[in-house]
Amino acid sequence: MKKGQIYEGTVEKVVFPNKGIVHAEDRQVTVKNTIPGQKVSFSISKMRKGKAEGRLLEVLEKADRELENAQCPHYGSCGGCNYQTLPYETQLELKAGQVLELMKAVVPGAEDLFEGIKPSPRQFGYRNKMEFTFGDEYKDGPLALGMHKRNSFYDIVTVEQCRIIDNDYRQILACTLEHFREYGVSHYHRLRHTGYLRHLLIRKAVKTGEILIDLVTTTQIPGSETSGEDLCHQNWEEKALLKGWQEKLESLELEGKITGILHTKNDSVADAVKDEGTDILYGRDYIYEELLGLKFKISVFSFFQTNSLGAEVLYSTAREYIGDNLSPNARKTVYDLYSGTGTIAQILAPAAEKVIGVEIVEEAVDAARENAALNQLDNCEFIGGDVLKVLDAIEEKPDFIVLDPPREGIHPKALEKIIKYNVDKMLYISCKPTSLQRDLEVLQARGYKVERLCCVDMFPGTVHVETVVSLGRKKVDGEEISVKTESYV
Repeated sequence: MKKGQIYEGTVEKVVFPNKGIVHAEDRQVTVKNTIPGQKVSFSISKMRKGKAEGRLLEVLEKADRELENAQCPHYGSCGGCNYQTLPYETQLELKAGQVLELMKAVVPGAEDLFEGIKPSPRQFGYRNKMEFTFGDEYKDGPLALGMHKRNSFYDIVTVEQCRIIDNDYRQILACTLEHFREYGVSHYHRLRHTGYLRHLLIRKAVKTGEILIDLVTTTQIPGSETSGEDLCHQNWEEKALLKGWQEKLESLELEGKITGILHTKNDSVADAVKDEGTDILYGRDYIYEELLGLKFKISVFSFFQTNSLGAEVLYSTAREYIGDNLSPNARKTVYDLYSGTGTIAQILAPAAEKVIGVEIVEEAVDAARENAALNQLDNCEFIGGDVLKVLDAIEEKPDFIVLDPPREGIHPKALEKIIKYNVDKMLYISCKPTSLQRDLEVLQARGYKVERLCCVDMFPGTVHVETVVSLGRKKVDGEEISVKTESYV
């Protein structure tokens, strides 16, 4: 088997995340973007230490339960969704099976503990935030606005009929693209580092219907050279261009209501949105969303679960798993580590004496404090900084710990400090089950036991899934085992 050779085979299974397993020449090959049961052709793209990776070329035969056509016309070209040709129930079965397989490797009795997967209340139109990219439909082609084409670093698919967003997003995307095409405005070329248009960010609250729109550009004035003597004229041209865009947006007939239109400048070489200054063109720079009876103020760059109705399922599950461990009379201190904008902290606050949230992103910390005040919660404290460093400075010791780390999981040294608090119960919410698997192995080796385990589907049509785990200290003859204090790192 050599790099570049083409093979055919049937996908035996798909392991998280998105890794189809095919056998060719008695060797296992990983082929991404596949579905169990498909017959596919693929070329060998990588050989390393006896492991082979293949690049999908064509689906020769569909899987038995696969739909004839996806709901989204961009499926296959857009790199955003992988499972849209599967009925939703089959998607849920696939994700639940992947997580259970990972848990069985590290959690004793995982089959009995696993409580299955909870569906998203909406299969389509569930996103409350989208980040679209400007680019070419193909090299030197017409201006496009949407998502990266599958397996392409440069080409952009204009996703004007994307199904994971609602019609308001689609209208705003189409209006924006039409306006800048009309004026011949160029997108930012990542190799040449020239051009103006970079990204379009849209947030829409499900409960309030408020919409926030942000155009991200470079400071390279469109359509002219930035020489000193005519800079004033160039700035005027940019203002007129943006004013025309704003007026077209305001004329749209939307189900929701536009509460803010922004313009963010970003000259960073990296292909990530970086805020180097934001101007408000219209309205305000935030929206309000509601979850489980609480109100949250969200800025364009705030971290907030991207499926609002799914988040209610996730946080209701978390609250159920915590159960009697928290009650208004228990007078317990809760740590919410990796707290983001403090959503979980505020949901738990009524049943705790005090909740302390720790988050490294300062803007998220500011938002959490503001939202706690908005919800009249005076027993929440939010601290900015890395969990690994901040824990040493907190005087109050926790009675209960909630963990909701980023995709890479918990730093081993931070996990060691968390374990040493020796709390009776923990709750771990994970957006990447492979990271959860690694951390659970450590937690169980240090005296904790998985008590409940389930999944919540927050991202229908995609490979992603959330996992919720309740942990308690192991017991022998009814006595809790204290956690050893020696370091494993």
